[in-house]
Amino acid sequence: MKKIVHLLLILFSSFFLSACVVTGTTPTNKSQKNELRKERIADSKKTLQMLYKSVPSAKSSIQSAYGYATFSNVGVNLILVSAEGGKGLAHNNKSGKNIYMNMGSGGLGFGLGVKDFRAIFVFENKKVFDNFIHKGWEANAQADAAAKAGKKGAAIAAAVTVAPGIKLYKLTQNGLALQATIQGTKYWKDSDLN
Repeated sequence: MKKIVHLLLILFSSFFLSACVVTGTTPTNKSQKNELRKERIADSKKTLQMLYKSVPSAKSSIQSAYGYATFSNVGVNLILVSAEGGKGLAHNNKSGKNIYMNMGSGGLGFGLGVKDFRAIFVFENKKVFDNFIHKGWEANAQADAAAKAGKKGAAIAAAVTVAPGIKLYKLTQNGLALQATIQGTKYWKDSDLN
C-alpha cells in the first residue's frame, strides 16, 4: 500500500511540475492576447528556421503538407520522475490560419536533467490535422537520447512517423539529456488565445 501511495505522489508531482511549466500569466485583455499570439508566431518562425538550417529537406515537406504544429517545450527529469510543458501553434497551410495550443506531460522513467527542446509536427492531410486540433493528441510512450553535437549543443533527429499521417521532428538545444520514459503527453487548444 505504501508503494502505491508513493507512486501516486510521484505522478501527482510530475503533473504539477508540468502544469507549472505550461501555465503562465493568463491574458486579461485583447492587447495582452495579441502580444502572446505574436510571441508564439515569432517562436514558431524561429523553430522552423532552426529546423530548415539543420534539415534543409524539411522545408519542402512542411510547405507541401496540409499543416504543421510547432512547440517549444521544457522537460525536467529527476531520477524517476519526468515532466514537460510547452506552448505552440498549429498552422493550416490551406487556410493560413493559426491555432494556438499548449502541451503537457508527466510520467515515470529513468532520467536526469533539464531538456529544452522544440517539436515540429507535420500533418499530411485534413483529417489528422483536424483531429489534432479539435480532439487534442496523446502520446503514451517515449524513448529518446539527445546529446551535444560539437560545441553548439544541438542534436537533431530526422522526422519519425508518430501516427498515421503525422510526422515529428525534434530539436534539442541544451546539453545532454538521456531518458527512456513511459509518459502521457497531451496537446490541446489554448482557450485564452483562440
